[in-house]
Amino acid sequence: MDTPQRNASPLIEKHTIGYVPPKDRHGKVRDLFTLWFGGNIVPLPIVTGTLSVQIFHLNLLWGIVAIIVGQAVGGVLMALHSAQGPQMGIPQMIQSRAQFGSWGVLLVTIIAGVMYVGFFASNIVLAGKSLHGIESSVSVPVGIVIGALGSGLIGIIGYRFIYILNRIGTWVLGIGIVVGFAYILTHVSTDDFFTRGGFNFAGWLATVSLSALWQIAFAPYVSDYSRYLPANVRVSSTFWATYFGCTIGSTLAFVFGVVAVLAVAPGANAMDAVKLATGPLGLPMLVLFLLSVISHNALNLYGAVLAVLSVVILVACCYGAIGASTNFVLNLVDLVLALLVVLVPWTAINLIDFYVIHKGKYDIQSVFQVDGGIYGRFNPQALIAYAIGIVVQIPFMNTPMYAGPVPKYLDGTDRSWVIGLVLTSPLYYWLASRETVYRRRQAPGGVGRRMTE
Repeated sequence: MDTPQRNASPLIEKHTIGYVPPKDRHGKVRDLFTLWFGGNIVPLPIVTGTLSVQIFHLNLLWGIVAIIVGQAVGGVLMALHSAQGPQMGIPQMIQSRAQFGSWGVLLVTIIAGVMYVGFFASNIVLAGKSLHGIESSVSVPVGIVIGALGSGLIGIIGYRFIYILNRIGTWVLGIGIVVGFAYILTHVSTDDFFTRGGFNFAGWLATVSLSALWQIAFAPYVSDYSRYLPANVRVSSTFWATYFGCTIGSTLAFVFGVVAVLAVAPGANAMDAVKLATGPLGLPMLVLFLLSVISHNALNLYGAVLAVLSVVILVACCYGAIGASTNFVLNLVDLVLALLVVLVPWTAINLIDFYVIHKGKYDIQSVFQVDGGIYGRFNPQALIAYAIGIVVQIPFMNTPMYAGPVPKYLDGTDRSWVIGLVLTSPLYYWLASRETVYRRRQAPGGVGRRMTE
């Protein structure tokens, strides 16, 4: 196997969805911290954080507690996916072929694609609103298109440029949001800043769920970035660098949204609240957030890879974003809650398969074969567990689109994602463990054979 080394590889992305050979592995684990910290100081988590007080009517204390709990729990799942990258050297959804089969994974890939489009559209709505807040002569639709084009350019250039931008963003945005916090907390003029709202278990759990999903939603592509690290990087190092970077960054953003809204008015638009609450810092803050959302959104577009496909996604996202911008908050809530239902079973299956069933040892060549090699075109065990993992959540759902029969007995709380996670994990283990020995025996060249080129 080639010795991992730094190289002078071109800035433009060249491996796309392929395997990254050892000779092209480089970088430090700490780069993952700056990538995910800088990538989370953006408007979308700020807006999501405000939902705890605007929709779920929590006060400042309980809103912050719910956000921290959700980030801490969801971050574990997200970081466990990230730790797979250096071990496998391939993108997360390509790696999922080993669980679902080369054709069976298409269903999950489509769902992940919908997620990319949804979050990309949500982000460029906020880019458009931020640009309009900076310069009122620029309409929100025009701002949306500008934000989309900027993100598209960064995504096409590739991961190295994204790393550089987020390394800079960690310091600039980190300092900026701390200064913003300090200004708001020392200029609070509302009498009920600390007491507005209260505690209700349904709202608290809903905020925990939204906060956790923010982390879980990165799972389908988080290892796309860690796969460029040398293969000898420890799993624990990758885990903690990703975990702390993403949870600290997104927690700061979530709480910043809560503080800004409470300092202005309970029904205020999140980005307008940021501008008003930070006084003379408002305009520079919007500029920083505009630049950060363009950079962050490249993470969502990067998975598209091909230039032609990127153009198609850009056009579709711009069209959808302009349509959704008039009712943005409710559309965001619908998207987030729907994602929980379909993402959690996939996360459970992927993590159980990687850490418990195969213990990180896969036949990489089979993963890239059209017929799936030793993993086949379809893996019925994964598909059955995935389908059941979605179905069992339905009675526990309580969303604007659908409400099951159970939440009315649980103070209206939606516990579907917890049920999906708890039941899918042992179910898949039971189904898959019976086939593991046979699959390993069929692997050409033995267990865990890796590509070297």
